[in-house]
Amino acid sequence: MTEHVEVIVIGGGQAGLALSYHLTRQRQTHLVLERGQVGEAWRTQRWDSFRLITPNWMTQLPGFGCQGDDPDGFLPGKDFVKYLEDYAQSFNAPVRSGVRVTAVRQQPGEGGYLVETDEMTYETPVVVLATGAYPKPKVPAGSTTVPADITQLHSSEYRNADTLPPGSVLVVGTGQSGFQIAEELHESGRQVYLSTSNCSWIPLRYRGKHVIWWLARMGFFDRTGDQLPSPYAKFACSPHVSNRNGEGDVSLRQLSERGVSLVGHVQSICENKVTFAPDLEENLAKAEAFATQVKQMIDGFIVKSGSTAPVNDSTDTSRASSARMGAGSPLSLDLPSADINSIIWATGYQPDFEWVHIPVFDETGYPIHHRGVTDFPGLYFLGLHWLYRMKSALLYGIGEDAAFIASAIAAGKR
Repeated sequence: MTEHVEVIVIGGGQAGLALSYHLTRQRQTHLVLERGQVGEAWRTQRWDSFRLITPNWMTQLPGFGCQGDDPDGFLPGKDFVKYLEDYAQSFNAPVRSGVRVTAVRQQPGEGGYLVETDEMTYETPVVVLATGAYPKPKVPAGSTTVPADITQLHSSEYRNADTLPPGSVLVVGTGQSGFQIAEELHESGRQVYLSTSNCSWIPLRYRGKHVIWWLARMGFFDRTGDQLPSPYAKFACSPHVSNRNGEGDVSLRQLSERGVSLVGHVQSICENKVTFAPDLEENLAKAEAFATQVKQMIDGFIVKSGSTAPVNDSTDTSRASSARMGAGSPLSLDLPSADINSIIWATGYQPDFEWVHIPVFDETGYPIHHRGVTDFPGLYFLGLHWLYRMKSALLYGIGEDAAFIASAIAAGKR
């Protein structure tokens, strides 16, 4: 069975819905295909206590600012899912749920595209891939050597401490997910070993405001991809900021002071032995250097703009211990001796476009485009990191890219 649709949008998350909003305003017939429900990844790939790390005032999908009376608060995951549901309902977004796209191909001889799903095929002159920045969980190859009696989860599969077997937990990765999950597990009473990475860190507040508020005022999120030092910089780990309870921030050293055991990055796992690199102090220094750089940028902006701000914020907990930690960090652990029965791989995500059978990707698997517009007429991307600006994959910026793509679609049809 084949159905013709003027525009197919693949993905019913914030990117696909933002584009649907603009297409609806243009009276452009279109269909949004979603493998699950609206905001599926936020429903099924986040832990129970997950919160957004951007304040509510940055939740700015087009035509639908964040609801509520707490602009500086941080939405829990379940509330954000409700926000997306309400957004879709606000303009009757034409979302077809429970549709898994299996392939996108060029239509032979006629132009346009074939979008194949489990149940039927769609013919369309326009396809927008809005399936998320990096939808596929990434797990290191070394995970295959972990003993079978050790529970392994990617951070997208973790829900809460009670779902893990008794004992200690090794969390691998100090991006946003690894940091917050390690903090939660420690507060639940678990002994946690946290394998650090080269991810940066920023405090939650500085000089009377959220750090993100300052960065937005400074135009930090408006930087374009051509300002990156290299094309590979767009894949860099995003800075983490502890905000598990929507309150104050915590640094890696402060987690250590509370009882979390910090180690270097995982080098290998052989039988019951985990070996770590001797790079703990280096990783901590990198994280703290970025935080210092950000605070210096804010200080400079305050001086240059003549803004009024306190010299220091009493809630700023970015103080770093002067003690070196690397010397006392173990370079290996015996899993049974450390009572480690669970490993959580907070090792990020990667692109997943294997189902797109069109030669529009570079050697890294990243789409070749300009602001989401490809050299293939009618083929667009939306929601990628650094699609155009740093904020392209953020709720704070996705609306601008969606408006641009909607205009490009209209111009192409003309």
